[in-house]
Formats: sequence, structure tokens, C-alpha cells
Amino acid sequence: MIKPGKWFSGILLVFLVGLAPALFAAEEAAKPKPKAHAAAMPVVWPADQLKWVDAPGAPAGVKMAVLWGDPMKGAFGAIHKFPAGFKAELHTHSSDLHSVVLSGTIIHGEADGKETRLPPGSYLFDPHTEKHTTACDAASECTLFVQAAGKFDIKMVGEKKEAAAKKKAAPVKK
Repeated sequence: MIKPGKWFSGILLVFLVGLAPALFAAEEAAKPKPKAHAAAMPVVWPADQLKWVDAPGAPAGVKMAVLWGDPMKGAFGAIHKFPAGFKAELHTHSSDLHSVVLSGTIIHGEADGKETRLPPGSYLFDPHTEKHTTACDAASECTLFVQAAGKFDIKMVGEKKEAAAKKKAAPVKK
């Protein structure tokens, strides 16, 4: 025979271990929950309304229209525009860049001098460590869609060495 005190303790233990969590879970499920994703609003941005600015750190004439994010700080998507005949000498970037050629013909050069012509619709992935040149065919300006998970910059190859050499060669003021 079960003593009344043990019987009550047994029921209480079953409630605490088995039923209480189920009741609390049912109570939580009944509460209205915030939506995991707020309804996104469409973005409709006609080409003639894009805001073109100088691309940060790029040679003169290179423009950028930022679509999302902040290319000076982190992840972004943008359209880049290069004038016809443009060429950037050997350089790298701090972030991996994914690009799609929208118009014109981009000429991607590798450190060994090999060049590949990329007409509209072409895809280009530039790892942040890759030394390369970027040029736009002289026939027309070039536009690229560019996306990166980090900031946008241009690091010219040999720039630090040249600056150090100039500093070393500069006359010492007395």
C-alpha cells in the first residue's frame, strides 16, 4: 500500500517532470509570435534614377552606383562603370569580387600577362589575393554588376614598395 505522502510526492514528480513542460510549451505555442521575416518591399529602380559616384580608390573616371550595403565598410552590391579605353594596372582587392558584365567588353588580365575578353553576360570571380589588371575595350564604356561580402578597395601592386623607395631616396632635411 502506498502511503498518502509518497503518493502525493509521486504525482507531483510526474507533473513536474512530464506534464509541466508540456503545459508551458502549449502556453508558449498559443502566444502570438512575431514573424521571422518581415514582408520585404520590392525595390524598383529605373536606370536613369541610379546615383553614380566615384568608385572609392579607383582611377579617375570609374563610377559606381550602390544598390545595397556600404562598399566602404562591408558587404555590398553595385554597378560599376568604366570609360571606353580604361585600364587599371596590376592590383588586388581586400574582398573577393563576383562580377557580371552588363555592357561593353571587359578585359581581365592576369599577373602573367594573359588576357581574357569578357563580353556582356560573362561572369568573373576575382579572389582577394589575385593580382590582375582590369580594362575596358575602347569601342564603348563598360558596366559590371559587382557583389562582395566585404568592403571595396583597390590595392595597386608595388605601391608600398614605390612609396618606401621614394621615402628612402628623398633628401634628408637638416
